[in-house]
Amino acid sequence: MSLKKVNPDQPKQFEFNEKFKNIAEEILKKYPKKNKKSAVMPFLYLAQKQNNNWIPLAAIKYISKYLSMPYISVYEVATFYSMFNLSPVGKYFIQVCTTTPCLIRGADKIVKVCKQKISEKENQISKNGECSWTEVECLGACVNAPMMQINSDYYEDLDEKSTAKIIDSIFKDKILKPGSYRGRKNTSPENSKTINDINHA
Repeated sequence: MSLKKVNPDQPKQFEFNEKFKNIAEEILKKYPKKNKKSAVMPFLYLAQKQNNNWIPLAAIKYISKYLSMPYISVYEVATFYSMFNLSPVGKYFIQVCTTTPCLIRGADKIVKVCKQKISEKENQISKNGECSWTEVECLGACVNAPMMQINSDYYEDLDEKSTAKIIDSIFKDKILKPGSYRGRKNTSPENSKTINDINHA
């Protein structure tokens, strides 16, 4: 699960930089002025993305003023949803799905590699401060199990070898291509053959 324990070391200030402020303003255009508080979730997402994958309390305060909302209302949203982190998780945040479909396809082996390569315990930042991992519920890619999410990208059809390769590349600050690691295209069958192809072979 995400880190809901508030980090004791907090920055005193936060505000969107020019890039994210422009995005925020574009988001606001999608809502009526009287309902701009509806943008709270995308605003929290932007704050987390700008701040290296976690949301400081100063960002919650900033967003509450930006959207004219009570601070506690923004805080409630940030603490309720699992995708928001209130403590540092590193530049690369790995979420390993361990729900039933992934588990029966070998998610426990993916977790094993994360423990060996990153940290023995989940939600613990690696020694170089760049990465952490956690177990999560279903990420909606059951047909491509086992899989993990790194920041916004899905890495699917994994085994111990491919997982180790991906994590090693992260430590070198090199991002490997997301998607299937068994050569499948999206959720297509193995070798791109459908049941219809097999029945009419």
